[in-house]
Amino acid sequence: MPEPRSGGHRSLSRRAVLASAAVGLGTALTTTLTSCSTASGGTGGGVSLTFSWWGNDDRAARTEKAVRLFEKEHPGVTVRTSNADFGSYLQKLATQAAGGGVPDVVQLDYRQISQYAGSGAIMELTGPVADRTIRTAEIDKDFLRTGTYGGKLYAVPMGRGITGYAYDTRIYEKAGIPTPKPSWTWQEWAEDNRRIAALGLRSPDGRHVTGANDGAGNEDVFEDWLRSHGKRLYASQTRLGFTEDDLTAFWTFFDRLRRQGAVAAARDTSQAISTETSPIGRGLSAADYTWDATFPGYPALLGDAVRFAPVPTIDGRAGQYFKPSMLVGVGAHTAHPKEAAQLVDFLINDRRAGDILGFTRSTPPNRAIATRVAKTLKGAEREIYDYAVMMEQYGLSAPPTAPPRGDVAIDTAFGREYERVGYQLATPREAARELINAANRELRS
Repeated sequence: MPEPRSGGHRSLSRRAVLASAAVGLGTALTTTLTSCSTASGGTGGGVSLTFSWWGNDDRAARTEKAVRLFEKEHPGVTVRTSNADFGSYLQKLATQAAGGGVPDVVQLDYRQISQYAGSGAIMELTGPVADRTIRTAEIDKDFLRTGTYGGKLYAVPMGRGITGYAYDTRIYEKAGIPTPKPSWTWQEWAEDNRRIAALGLRSPDGRHVTGANDGAGNEDVFEDWLRSHGKRLYASQTRLGFTEDDLTAFWTFFDRLRRQGAVAAARDTSQAISTETSPIGRGLSAADYTWDATFPGYPALLGDAVRFAPVPTIDGRAGQYFKPSMLVGVGAHTAHPKEAAQLVDFLINDRRAGDILGFTRSTPPNRAIATRVAKTLKGAEREIYDYAVMMEQYGLSAPPTAPPRGDVAIDTAFGREYERVGYQLATPREAARELINAANRELRS
């Protein structure tokens, strides 16, 4: 399964590498990095494309297989591939973008769209979509908008993800907590965490077990909270969609729970850089905010008693929305825009490619392919597919377009400021004011 845009403990490491890559993009870099995986095929006098992505070995093997099928279907076209881990990939892409050499076809993170479209590093796709070189009929129109910048399409989603809570059903049963429903509220969630804390359970190292991780330093949790209040993270590419009071209320809510011992302590949140080191992974909490794409890692580590629950609501209004787990675009300086667009279309819409790629990038954006591939899913992967169907039927509002170019820096500041609250170096109000000021400076720059 793919990595999330940001989610739970994993957002800390993604935040760092995204910010670092953003700095690299704005610097005149001249270093040429070597490919992170083997390249395939020579030009042979025909068209040669480059295609780069990040991901694990399974995703790499499946993607290579799909690419080879594309070459077979397009005689005279060869595709040189390159992939890496997320951090290395972003650094390399920033270097390539600074030198004007973005790959012909490139996998992108949600937070990179405005950054690379705004700097002219990736090509507008309105033309290829209009002439049906890239077909989008099977992709939900609102979801397709996540790849737009300035009202124009620059990238197509490669996977559809959604947030939730991985939770230990055994602990919930001990506390007498029923299976969470899509309509459960943040207040019910808070009370459930207090009930779990009151059980007096102990972790393997003898420490107090809390109800959940402290997700208040995660911008994604705040966005879900905001949207459940009928608000949004960004009003435009240059304006925030929330106020100091909104953020203060959010951080105060979590701050009180942490002080009560209902959610994880600051030191345990700050140490969480993987499923294994997260509070739930260390036996210190009963639940962890995460993404559908990373959820299978929880039962794999902790057993089948761990299930996936919806994010709480405000009076039944869900704040979640379907986000692209990643997107694919075309380098602005490609010598072969038509063939690059054909590769994008093949990866998104060809049924044989869909069978090969499966859910390695989360739920395929092409609805027909998603339904087809879902029939083969089992265990945790089937659970998250059914979960997404359930949430879609419950009713979610349309996703926003890609966040502003300053979002990477704002995301970094968001975690930093709440960490000050967690370690009692600032009040929620003081930290919220600092975040608002920093965000406004970033959006105006």
